[in-house]
Amino acid sequence: MTMKRRDFSATLLAAVGLPLPVLAQAWPVEGTQYVRLSQPVPVSANGKIEVIEFFWYGCPHCNAFEPTLDAWQKNLPADVAFKRVPVAFSDEPFSAHQRIFYALESMGLVDKLHRKVFYAIHNERMRLAKPDEIAAFMAKNGVDPAKFMEAYNSFSVQTKVAQAKQLAQAYKIDAVPAMGVQGRYYITGTMAGGNEKMPAVVDALVQRIRKGTA
Repeated sequence: MTMKRRDFSATLLAAVGLPLPVLAQAWPVEGTQYVRLSQPVPVSANGKIEVIEFFWYGCPHCNAFEPTLDAWQKNLPADVAFKRVPVAFSDEPFSAHQRIFYALESMGLVDKLHRKVFYAIHNERMRLAKPDEIAAFMAKNGVDPAKFMEAYNSFSVQTKVAQAKQLAQAYKIDAVPAMGVQGRYYITGTMAGGNEKMPAVVDALVQRIRKGTA
């Protein structure tokens, strides 16, 4: 399941009575399991095949998708470059969550704290939308709050947030979690037949790109 732009409150999406498509074919079907972008998006993966996860820390579906994504990411082939891009469907708390991610990234703390941010929001009911709450969370997890907030408010983080907005717009992201492949394809859990099936669609598209058949 995915959280759409119009459903960004902490309520779950309910696909009532609508069967989701399943990957019955050896290859995913364009227009069913994935969408081809009408306007390709430039990639910056240094010659590798770029795969992006679009997410929001406040999305329960993104939180539930993390274990599947982590397991998949650990087995990526050498010619695939994976990155996460936080999206914003409105200003707050989305922009704060974007800045948390990019500040963690700038400090080399994504592996250590990315999942803990999800846990704090979804299990400890923290919003992590205000500076004092964010600073307290970082201190609790062994990060110098002053240094973190310096990164959080830095020009480089603000620049990355602006770039993330442009990238999400280029991919026409209106639901999370979602995945983009090589600036050409867009996948949601609803398309794939469940969030846990998105990596399989991505793998098939990567194989096509690698073979030059996409």
